[in-house]
Amino acid sequence: MFANLKDAPLFDGLRSLFKAKQPEARRWIVLDVETSGLDPYSDRLLAIAAVALEVSPNFERIAIVIGDSYEAVLKQDLPSSKDNILVHHIGAQAQADGRPPIEVLEEFRAWLGDCPLLAFHSAFDEAMLGRAYALAGLKPLQNEWLDIEPLAKITGVNPSLRALDDWLRHFGIECAVRHQAAADTFATAELLMRLWPYLKREASSWSSLRSIARQANWIPR
Repeated sequence: MFANLKDAPLFDGLRSLFKAKQPEARRWIVLDVETSGLDPYSDRLLAIAAVALEVSPNFERIAIVIGDSYEAVLKQDLPSSKDNILVHHIGAQAQADGRPPIEVLEEFRAWLGDCPLLAFHSAFDEAMLGRAYALAGLKPLQNEWLDIEPLAKITGVNPSLRALDDWLRHFGIECAVRHQAAADTFATAELLMRLWPYLKREASSWSSLRSIARQANWIPR
């Protein structure tokens, strides 16, 4: 008799109820862009690279999901300057052979979904993406952003560090090709993983992480 109770509708409902209350793993996105220059109001978006992080339900750990990544070069009518190409190594032919911006931007939006975005000095990445969507006549992304640089400060590991290169050296993180979007993205994601043991002491959710940063006046909104 009792063996059959587990198959009764009441038990099905209880199983569904408890299952629904279990928190799901969170998907965050670490992103980096390559551009024709450093002015978000006049320069162009050349490439996007991003990788997903899986954040455990209890906020205890994060992991890079290597198979869940995105990378694309946007087609340019005119290549960026030679000095600029020497920085990011996206040559004139690669820029000319890139994919149509509207196609890339809409594909990236679909891949991204409603996941939050993180980047080192994220204000620049956010501004460049915003301008690219506007120039393409597309609606802007509505995802929340968080800057990894102030998160690094929150940890108190080394308050004197500022640039991404400084943090990578501090933790001994090797970047395969610096200023190449995909390589920078993975290095930045690894940096966040190194910072995580400190961050999880201060926050237990995305919103609390943002709140701590706001209270310290490190992000504007």
